[in-house]
Amino acid sequence: MNEDYDVVVIGSGPGGYVAAIRAAQLGLKTACVERRETLGGTCLNIGCIPSKALLHSSELYAEAMNGMNAHGIKLGSVELDLDAMLDHKSKVVKELTQGIEFLFRKNKVTSIYGHGRITGPGAVHVEGNDGTNRDLTTKNIIIATGSDVVPLPGIEVDEKRIVSSTGALALDSVPGHLVVVGAGYIGLELGTVWRRLGAKVTVVEFLDRITPGMDSEVAKQFQRLLSRQGLGFMLGTKVTSVDSSGDRLVVATEPAEGGDPETMKADVVLVAIGRRPYTEDLGLETVGLKTDNHGRIEVDANLATSIDGIYAIGDVIAGPMLAHKAEDEGVFLAERIAGQRPHINYEAIPAVIYTAPEVASVGSTEDDLKQAQISYNVGKFPFSANSRARATGNIDGFVKVLADAETDRLLGVHIIGEDAGTMIAEAALAIEFGASSEDLARTCHAHPTLEEAVKEAALAAHGLPLHI
Repeated sequence: MNEDYDVVVIGSGPGGYVAAIRAAQLGLKTACVERRETLGGTCLNIGCIPSKALLHSSELYAEAMNGMNAHGIKLGSVELDLDAMLDHKSKVVKELTQGIEFLFRKNKVTSIYGHGRITGPGAVHVEGNDGTNRDLTTKNIIIATGSDVVPLPGIEVDEKRIVSSTGALALDSVPGHLVVVGAGYIGLELGTVWRRLGAKVTVVEFLDRITPGMDSEVAKQFQRLLSRQGLGFMLGTKVTSVDSSGDRLVVATEPAEGGDPETMKADVVLVAIGRRPYTEDLGLETVGLKTDNHGRIEVDANLATSIDGIYAIGDVIAGPMLAHKAEDEGVFLAERIAGQRPHINYEAIPAVIYTAPEVASVGSTEDDLKQAQISYNVGKFPFSANSRARATGNIDGFVKVLADAETDRLLGVHIIGEDAGTMIAEAALAIEFGASSEDLARTCHAHPTLEEAVKEAALAAHGLPLHI
């Protein structure tokens, strides 16, 4: 079967499906190829969405267990129904994947389920999940195949006792001891889920700090709060082996810089040391496309590869591996192909860790500014001085604003606290429009809200906070 399109997208994750929808909306005949049986990619099926469902469910459980007495609410026996919690997660995923199917139908995007492989310029061969083969010709190919977990050398993931994030979302019981290898976003989010549900959790990190790339001051406060919640940390430590021959796993570790080895027993080990671009078996070699030493496809400012008519977005190119970054690139690219002139400001792309409290950031960190030798002012405001936080009892954390010392242009905002992921949108918008910290400070914020802490931190950048 030969079919002709204006755009063929390989991959239906947040970048791919959004690119396909926008291209179709702009009048381009569009197909999207997906190797799974459902649309949405890693994010929707086994990543962002199911993990956030479990995070919220586990927070509700922990609050019911420990968090309501101060508000005058006394509960009787609280029981965990893990099967029901996992069913809720699966229901959310199913509803959202069906939602993308609806959006494809609404916008006249053709869904093709199977493995897509580039066979030449403007040519994609699909080995269908139903056993059929289809050859697609197209003016434009968008590679949006996302990423996969980075394996830990010598340790085989079985998704039962030694798991990736995929297996950690579907454990059939709460482990007695969960060892998390890697103190990045994924490991800490899933570690807090199972800690709240009753597991002992130990996080092993090769570096001497958690969440590399995060503002150092925020990371230190974050670790203190997680430790207070019961997570244990072994920093500057590497996992050398996991023995699965017995009833319990035996995890061998040693200091990253060398030293005496140690062992500990665990029921489940979660390998969460990062993700790598999924660019294998896509036929890149047939058109002469090469990847860098990280497996990423090189693109120019317009997301075009070195081969005319072939583009790449999301996790397969350089930049943060974030769903919303891929979405922005998908819209940008579809509009470029349609002849428009959109833009992306990579300085205004926020990042969020959905623990409790949440951690969110946009723009530069203090570490970045020091390294670049940029003079800056700092404004900070603690949630303990915020009236809404006091009312709800969620007083942990602070807002930190960084502004250029000469121009006052907003350079970065970092928030650790309840609902930080929502509050960071205000800061992202301010950076997108080139606002100053004074602009942020002089914007009227509703009272009483958590967002007032953003205003106060901006005031503090000028030494003029009102409530501390």
